[in-house]
Amino acid sequence: MADLPFHDRGDFDDADRGFVAKLSPAVIRNASGDVVWDMDSYGFLAEECPQTAHPSLWRQGQLCAKQGLYEVAEGIYQVRGFDLSNMTLVEGERGVIVVDPLISTECARAGLGLYREHRGDRPVTGVIYTHSHVDHFGGVRGVTSGDVPILAPAGFMEHAVSENVYAGPAMNRRSVYMYGPALDRSPTGQIGAGLGMTTSTGTISLIPPTLDVTRTGQEETIDGVRIVFQLTPGTEAPAEMNFFFPGRRALCMAENATHNLHNLLTLRGALVRDARIWARYLTEAIALFGHESEVAFASHHWPTWGAENVVRFLSQQRDLYAYLHDQTLRLINKGLTGPEIAEVVRLPPELEQAWHTHGYYGSVNHNVKAIYQRYLGWFDGNPAHLWERTPRESAIRYVECLGGGAAVVAFARRYLEENDLRFAAQLLNHAVFADEGNKAARDLLAEVYTRLGHGCENGTWRNFYLMGALELRDGIVPTPVQTGSPDLMRGLSVAQIFDSIAIRVDGPKAWNESFAIDWHLTDLGERYRTTLSNGAFVQQPGPADAGDDTGDEAVHEPADLTLRLTKAQLLGLLAGKEVEGVEREGDTSVLQRLVAVLDEPIPNFAIVTA
Repeated sequence: MADLPFHDRGDFDDADRGFVAKLSPAVIRNASGDVVWDMDSYGFLAEECPQTAHPSLWRQGQLCAKQGLYEVAEGIYQVRGFDLSNMTLVEGERGVIVVDPLISTECARAGLGLYREHRGDRPVTGVIYTHSHVDHFGGVRGVTSGDVPILAPAGFMEHAVSENVYAGPAMNRRSVYMYGPALDRSPTGQIGAGLGMTTSTGTISLIPPTLDVTRTGQEETIDGVRIVFQLTPGTEAPAEMNFFFPGRRALCMAENATHNLHNLLTLRGALVRDARIWARYLTEAIALFGHESEVAFASHHWPTWGAENVVRFLSQQRDLYAYLHDQTLRLINKGLTGPEIAEVVRLPPELEQAWHTHGYYGSVNHNVKAIYQRYLGWFDGNPAHLWERTPRESAIRYVECLGGGAAVVAFARRYLEENDLRFAAQLLNHAVFADEGNKAARDLLAEVYTRLGHGCENGTWRNFYLMGALELRDGIVPTPVQTGSPDLMRGLSVAQIFDSIAIRVDGPKAWNESFAIDWHLTDLGERYRTTLSNGAFVQQPGPADAGDDTGDEAVHEPADLTLRLTKAQLLGLLAGKEVEGVEREGDTSVLQRLVAVLDEPIPNFAIVTA
């Protein structure tokens, strides 16, 4: 760490460049008066780095804690420090185009308000979603009611809603540990997440796009502003795009090139991202726009100015993902497993010396494991790992073999004294899972997690460790915000609605149920048949109208129940509500039987205790 270039203040100069004004006080509330964002709580980062934080992460926190309105290029402004992400505002002939309206409507509204205070009361004339993660669309109703063009990459709606619905409860739960909203904001607690400080807790909304970007090279003009797009699916998000403003010589890199190593598999859980294609799209961006760009900005962090600097920045980011991908595959083919590769891969010296390649949000360690997972999955080929006991059952047996809970704690204290925190955590985790009432093990594991967290350069690792310590000491911390907002649910296609129902069916409870329902969506002109048999809820288009031979005889068999209804009524029925105006034909008890076998997710499950 001593050889890191702490003397280089270039990032601080860039983060301050173009400053217009701050929000003061930097506290944003919802309609009920509850605080949904508080940047003032990070004022302690102005002090020198303490012993309880990694100096590199502290530096990143200082940079990310800068908030306010900034000028990026002529007619392009950013609101930073109002949420995890940035909101960019591009001035057109009549008004302003909003790029990525944050997570919460309250934060987006406050950001637009600060912009208007200093640039005039310009109307919003367009919205661009760079990609399908909630911190880039959730605040949209804070800036528009939807009466303007809204652009997004192809596939945006499918991925925006599926990620927040299918595995949404589990992802949302793990996000609490990833961002640490329950931790004190202090030198011993939460000091950021590397990509930004944390996530806001306001109202999540979604307005569907009115125009899809479907190909690289596609050009659109919004409010007189010409924009050239580059599609980058499968990089930081399944649906994502970069774009260039030729008239401003400004390049938006979405979240494909930020001032940190990003995640190939985020700790909250997601689809594994493709490091190979990520690097190729960065190469393509350099070829398409790099040498023409006087500034490159992104959905997080601060811009990079000067064509030479832009190309260097993008080239190093490209090399970062390409190197991790290729070296992991090289070592996979020499027989190493993911954890083994993660211990030996080290970045080249030039990349180690570049601050923007450091693992503040992603990390070399867990990204290497993600690449392994993408190619070979969870199984490492060792038959001992093929059919292991569950963590709790394994823990009980390990503790028994080691001589009981007290003996495990004694071993762990020895490793703690030797500063082998990683193995002390492994041992104590067994003791806690074997016996949740072992207070000595819980307290010592909390101490180990705290020390591990304080030593992390990665912001999300720090938050996971410190949240784990909090759960051990104080019990389960509830999830503050649920992502299944009304707008997200309305954004589901009918097929996605049925998919979301299928994953809630309690299989054993439904083993002996068998029925078919025909759904006629009168407002959409769509028809579906769903069947429940052997605990599986299956959908198919149809039944077909008379004279339309689909070749599927089963779909022409009479359904047990036929419903004619709108999409809104469908959502209400499946939520177990009384809905008026639905036409029913057949056995009306079938719908109640379906609702009766639906399971509810547990939003506040334990993570570090059994």
